Amino acid sequence: MNKRPTKREIRQQMQNEIESYLDKGGAVREFQRGESGLVNGKIDDRSSGFEQGKQTRTPLMEELKAVDDRKKTGTSAAPAKASRPRKKIIYDDFGEAIREVWVE
Repeated sequence: MNKRPTKREIRQQMQNEIESYLDKGGAVREFQRGESGLVNGKIDDRSSGFEQGKQTRTPLMEELKAVDDRKKTGTSAAPAKASRPRKKIIYDDFGEAIREVWVE
């Protein structure tokens, strides 16, 4: 299995890739803080998510009433569980286990 690279190795790899990009003639453009989120120097109003307007909702009172009625009239479909014997440990006065007994 290959070992996972350390943070130092990842940083060094990224630094090497940046230097290689710059050596090949690439350039890095710097932005002012907050500038990259602007469109033509202004906040894009269309990206706010409020342009769609109010949506109509589906009334659910009838459906909720039907569910409640089914709950009231329905009987429990699961049969009662039969009790299974369980193991009980008998301890002495000092807290040491003496024996195990099956109890219903």
